[in-house]
Parts: sequence; C-alpha cells; structure tokens
Amino acid sequence: MPGIEDFAGKVAVVTGGASGIGYALAQRFLEEGMSVAIADVEQSALDSAVASLSAKGRVIGVPTDVRDIEAVENLARTALEQLGRVDVVCNNAGVETGGSFLSISESAWRWVMDVNFFGVLNGCRVFLPLLEANGGGHIVNTASVAAFNSGTATMTPYCASKFAVLGMSECLEVELRTAGSNVGVSLLAPGPVKTRMVDAERNRPQDVAQANEEGRVKVMERLAAVTAQSGLEPAVVADQVLEAIRNNTFFVLPHPDMATAGIQRRMDWMATGTPPPVRQAGS
Repeated sequence: MPGIEDFAGKVAVVTGGASGIGYALAQRFLEEGMSVAIADVEQSALDSAVASLSAKGRVIGVPTDVRDIEAVENLARTALEQLGRVDVVCNNAGVETGGSFLSISESAWRWVMDVNFFGVLNGCRVFLPLLEANGGGHIVNTASVAAFNSGTATMTPYCASKFAVLGMSECLEVELRTAGSNVGVSLLAPGPVKTRMVDAERNRPQDVAQANEEGRVKVMERLAAVTAQSGLEPAVVADQVLEAIRNNTFFVLPHPDMATAGIQRRMDWMATGTPPPVRQAGS
C-alpha cells in the first residue's frame, strides 16, 4: 500500500510528545499542515510544549500515562472530539532504569515494560480500529537500536522492552499487509539522540528506587557523554519518520551501522558459538 503523500489537514497523535523525539515529531507534523495531539505524563512539560508549538498550528495537550489503557482511550476520545479524526499515531513514550541483574526490583522491571512495551501495545490496540475505520493511516512505534544491539551493562529491562516492541511491530505489520489493510506500520529504532532519556528516572513511580549502583552511574555518564558529543538532533529523526510514513517504510534506522553491527554480532555468535565482546554504552 502507498504511504501518506499529503499531510495537510490530517491529524497526528504523539505520546511522549512534550520533549525529545516526540516534540520534534509534533513540530514536524505541524509544519506539514497537520493538527497534533501530544500526550505526556509530565503536566508542566506538556503545557510548555503546547504553548511553544501553538504558533505553528493546531495542537492540543492531553495528560496521559500510557501504562493505563483507559488513559490511552481518553487520549483517543479527546483527539477525535477536538481534532475530528486521527491519521497518524506515534507510540513514542519511553523510560529507562536498570542496574546489575539481581539488583533490579520487580517494580523497576514493571515500570519499564509497562511504559515501553505495554504503552506501545495500548496505543496500537486503541488507535488501530480508529485508523481502519477512517480508511487508513499509519502507526509509528518507537523502539531503539537496543532492539538489535543488546548487551549494554545495566540496561537489561530497556533492551528487553525494545526487543518486545520490535517483535510485536513486525508481527502487526505482516498481519496488516497480509490482510490488505490501509494502515501502515513503522518501527523507529534510534541510537544516541539528544533527548532526556538518560534522565528518564525523573518520572519514576514512588515504588521504583533510583538506580545508583556505581557501575550503573558510570554507564549513564558514558552514555550521556556519547549523546552530547555525537548524538543526532531530534529534528533529524523526525524528518526520517516523516519520510517513512510518506513511503510506508517499516524500518526507520537513524543509526543503521549500529543496528546492523548488532545483528551481525548475533549472527556470528549463532554461527560460531563464541560470545561477542562486551560493549560500552553508545557503541
């Protein structure tokens, strides 16, 4: 099926839209003449984003905890009531915490999986019927290069959640394409991007302790340094997502070398039985 060629007059919903890649997506969609509903769990950041984006077009902010499917249903209902339709859905909200494997609490595991995987799943379950009833549209699920390139110390929950998003999104794309659906699916899998992901614990629930093991702190410091030095600007990623929607491209890989290197390491491991070398964060 063809992608969306003309964005003018259409409506996008972006979760995690108050900052980082989500904010850049909202801005890019507005520049194309779309209306946008941005969802975020941080009310103050959401209010600020709506205020700054309003100069570019019609934008609304909807406080949303993507872990809660009723909240996602409210997001859909609000978008329809205020903007009239939904054509593009970007399931972009994400968090990260971790540590050495046995130090990671169940509550930390559930927080990461609930936001990063079930948040994406909730978005797909709620919005897919609306897109199909609307005659078509596009879903963009944000994973990470970690979905291909695992093994970074202390980031096991994050990697596991992004692998899950990859598997679910691939299956959904195949199912929709096989059925002849007019809804396309893309998987966004970035590496280092200049966002606040390394500070994701700012939104952790009260029952999730701050991850402060020495090894964990060093990994985050190294990742922050790599991101600051060579991370992509979110606007670059947003441009790539727009083109993927336009061309109905599944894989959106802002860091293709990192993705393919991770896949190659796994293939070599499978073929030889020799584990790959330990990686540093951001490599």
